[in-house]
Amino acid sequence: MNQKRPIAIDLFAGVGGMTLGFEQAGFDVLGSVEIDPIHCAAHHYNFPFWTTICSDISIINAKTIRNLSCIGNREIDVVFGGPPCQGFSLIGKRNPKDNRNNLIKHFIRLVIELQPKYFVIENVPGMATKNNQAFLEEIFDEFIANNYRIETNYKILNAANYGVPQIRKRLFIMGGKSDLPLPDYPQFLTNYNQEINSTIPFTPTVSQAINDLPEVNHYPELSYKDSMKVNSSKLNDYVKGLLDSNDNFSYKRIYDKNLLTSSFRTKHTTKLIERFNKTPQGKKEPISRFFKLHPEGLCNTLRAGTPSNRGSYTSPRPIHPFTPRCITVREAARLHSYPDWFRFHVTKWHGFRQVGNSVPPLLAKAIAKEILKTLDISPIKPIIEYKLENEENLSFNTSQAATYYNISTDVIGKRIRKKQII
Repeated sequence: MNQKRPIAIDLFAGVGGMTLGFEQAGFDVLGSVEIDPIHCAAHHYNFPFWTTICSDISIINAKTIRNLSCIGNREIDVVFGGPPCQGFSLIGKRNPKDNRNNLIKHFIRLVIELQPKYFVIENVPGMATKNNQAFLEEIFDEFIANNYRIETNYKILNAANYGVPQIRKRLFIMGGKSDLPLPDYPQFLTNYNQEINSTIPFTPTVSQAINDLPEVNHYPELSYKDSMKVNSSKLNDYVKGLLDSNDNFSYKRIYDKNLLTSSFRTKHTTKLIERFNKTPQGKKEPISRFFKLHPEGLCNTLRAGTPSNRGSYTSPRPIHPFTPRCITVREAARLHSYPDWFRFHVTKWHGFRQVGNSVPPLLAKAIAKEILKTLDISPIKPIIEYKLENEENLSFNTSQAATYYNISTDVIGKRIRKKQII
């Protein structure tokens, strides 16, 4: 078995959930492409030693990706990504002809240009419905015509079965060059039973994921900023595992463990607080339809809401199991399997959008480990440590982020502010 760190590229990278998962498995994700400059700024903050390319995927090519990153002419082991999927979503109006669905064709184009050994497509389960079979067949045929094999017996994986304290189902399609064996799908780490909302025996509960975080309502400063110094308490086993486990091959980040981040408080009305108080754990609040987390259960699927050019609607945020308030971005990140060093945009709107749009790192890690097995590679644990800096980039507005990356401020569209109930 070869000992090295294989090379990967993340397309549609967002804030970097899949980047982190593949890094934890042992990959060097040398290039990541993302169109949203707000996401790019956060991605670069968390992965300062690799290249984040802020570009529209439809206009970039393999040569540019290779030249801007340090990949050069080296062989790429895997390209992965989750093209925008709103046209396939089971939530709201489905539209297989949604223009955003065409982006998956640019994913295919870049795979063919980059010629990786393997590729992974992540998407919503709705992409696999009967109505979309013709679209999937087009994807399969395009890969086959360009000397790639594809696993047509694709699977929908639930993050809850891979150590993530959240019910989140995603479609994964894997393929590889025609002369290579295909990777297997990862075996369950747990056996999640949705009927009784429990797992046996390894998935942490909501309480186990967030019970060591300070109560933000005790800190008035968090009503006007997203971080502050606190006395660091002893980390629980779940959080320790996210930071340092035997099979975690990520680069160590140097960060202030006494700095509580991504923890802006949400100001609720007195009436809403009363309604949250009356809502039983594990049930939805009747008017807002927000789900109140059960401490011994799992989180419901964290959603992103809509981007700025599609109304800036905020998705329902879970209610804290014990305090009558919506959870913070940091609490959502814990429930998504992000370690505490990982930072998001300072605003709740962008922060929750970055969490909700991303693949839980532990789920991505499970996929990545199967690809490593097929590559017959034993990854190397890095000894280099990196200090996370340039925090000011996490507070960019869209115009500032676009200027920083020298792209048009209209690349995403202007944010249309809507009145919210929280």
